[in-house]
Amino acid sequence: MTTAHRTAHRILTLGAVLLLAAGCTGESRDTATVSESGTVDPSAMTDAQARPARVVIDVTIEGGQVTPTNAQLQAGVDEPIILRVASDVTDELHVHSTPEHSFDVGIGPAQSFQFTVEVPGRVDIELHKLHKTIATIQVQ
Repeated sequence: MTTAHRTAHRILTLGAVLLLAAGCTGESRDTATVSESGTVDPSAMTDAQARPARVVIDVTIEGGQVTPTNAQLQAGVDEPIILRVASDVTDELHVHSTPEHSFDVGIGPAQSFQFTVEVPGRVDIELHKLHKTIATIQVQ
């Protein structure tokens, strides 16, 4: 083997080692079950998985019907909670938390509202005009 061939072989070997090392981070590749609302079912988590960094609730308001209704969720204090709303009517979302939040819902498919809760407890998310509770979140 010539010096040029040995050098090329070493470079290729080093490149392969670096690629393998980059793929071996030691992180778990397990996945947890994610619901339609984007939350992770805690019972499906492995020890290596942490609680999700945010809670996402997809809300549809169509023909006077609201989905979800009376969903039961969990979140952490100061954890972002995102409401993604598609609606065929205008309404107002009330978040009964500390601090309280209100959001104007317009007609349209891609509305997003984000808030956090600073004090642990039960948080209700309601639609003002339709008098529907979308979700109750237990914040810990």
